[in-house]
Amino acid sequence: MLNSLIGTKNLRKSVEVIWNRDRSAFSVMDILIAIRNDGKKKVLNSQGDIVLLESFFDSVDSVLEFLENTGLATVFREGKINDLVDYVFGIETGLDSNARKNRSGHLMENMVADVFRRNGINFRQEVYSREWAEVTEALGDDEKRFDFVIYAHNVTYLIEVNFYSGGGSKLNEVARSYSDIAPKINALPGFEFVWITDGIGWKSARNKLQEAYGEIPSVYNLTNINEFVDSIIRNPNM
Repeated sequence: MLNSLIGTKNLRKSVEVIWNRDRSAFSVMDILIAIRNDGKKKVLNSQGDIVLLESFFDSVDSVLEFLENTGLATVFREGKINDLVDYVFGIETGLDSNARKNRSGHLMENMVADVFRRNGINFRQEVYSREWAEVTEALGDDEKRFDFVIYAHNVTYLIEVNFYSGGGSKLNEVARSYSDIAPKINALPGFEFVWITDGIGWKSARNKLQEAYGEIPSVYNLTNINEFVDSIIRNPNM
């Protein structure tokens, strides 16, 4: 039934046809975005609210929201795939690949960028440390690429963003690396290092995150990122 969405010219009508025939068909769509849903999987909707993933399959409108916001609507309309069974097989094969591991990080960056845009904050993405001689000198031979840069109230914010859905040594390495970089940048007049991170993976590395707080004054997650945003809004960009 879901294969009937491929190449559709009227996505809503096609979804309604399936919904009226057997609405439970949509309950398997989580695998199309490489998520194995256990009925308790929580995600962020387009308003930034935390909701259960399965809530997107409660109505035609919510199914359409799921399709549009995940990009699947474009995949279906443009007929970029021929068969969902083959598509799912490819997803299952790649669930543990590096591409899978990097996907959540890109989604986090997109979400943070959306927060900045909604609040009228100008920013640049993927900026290298070589743009500032003093930063280059402070970091030594290690050239750094920052996810975001914001110029505000005579301060240049150099921002790193990441998201970890699982634990592992990577979290410890990141916390240690940023704890080393932050003091060097913060010691420079007019610069501040900001770290925005989130994800359940930090539960297993909470001690390392707590230690990082001692070296990095500006650490935020998706819950309190508005504190950072508000501080910039109160002091307009240069």
